[in-house]
Amino acid sequence: GFYRNIVLNNPRKRNALSLAMLQSLREDLLHDVKSKDLRVIIISAEGPVFCSGHDLKELSSEDDVKHHSQVFEICAEVMTLIQKLPVPVIAKVNGLATAAGCQLVASCDIAVASEKSQFATPGVNIGLFCSTPAVALGRSLPRKVALEMLFTGEPLSAQEALMHGLVSKVVPEDKLEEEILKISHKICESSKSVLALGKATFYRQMAQDLDTAYKMTTQVMADNLTLRDGQEGIEAFIQKRKPVWSH
Repeated sequence: GFYRNIVLNNPRKRNALSLAMLQSLREDLLHDVKSKDLRVIIISAEGPVFCSGHDLKELSSEDDVKHHSQVFEICAEVMTLIQKLPVPVIAKVNGLATAAGCQLVASCDIAVASEKSQFATPGVNIGLFCSTPAVALGRSLPRKVALEMLFTGEPLSAQEALMHGLVSKVVPEDKLEEEILKISHKICESSKSVLALGKATFYRQMAQDLDTAYKMTTQVMADNLTLRDGQEGIEAFIQKRKPVWSH
């Protein structure tokens, strides 16, 4: 009951991020997100393709620039929303993730992939450079690795994605569910309010210079101790007992 499983479920269209899919994803991410019971969101997909990126039929000349802008704007909104949510979001990848689908993986807090998974930004091959996926990619990968992906469109294997930091773990396909649940269970053992504070602070300090980041996080750690669960955790440690979180 502590997990929300969001499943991209249009395998016939390779789980493309159509405008309707993006709107649905945004709605599912925001649904009851402040509930004390919600601790983890898992994003997975049906079929052999995790997500192929934008639905190119929506980006044809049949639609006007206003429609194209709307698609890209809501996509950016969803990607940034993931990092603003108060709970960890895990990508469960079992297949190919390309373009905005690769961006979705890079935008999640944690990403676990099966050994058969691959990751690519092939927009350059069809004349549409993956500029918005590059935002997430450039913040997850070394610059030269990201640019090689963007310039060539060639895919990374799951192991290469792990080596360069696009995903956090790679496991055999038959162990993927087990690994996702293992991570989720561990997250659920902690205080939701403490995790929410920690997640927000992490992304905030990543955009700051070193001195500013330390000044800000020093204050946040002092604030953390004033939380009910901050006090409970310290007391439980001293008393050698398991903490009882209020979340």
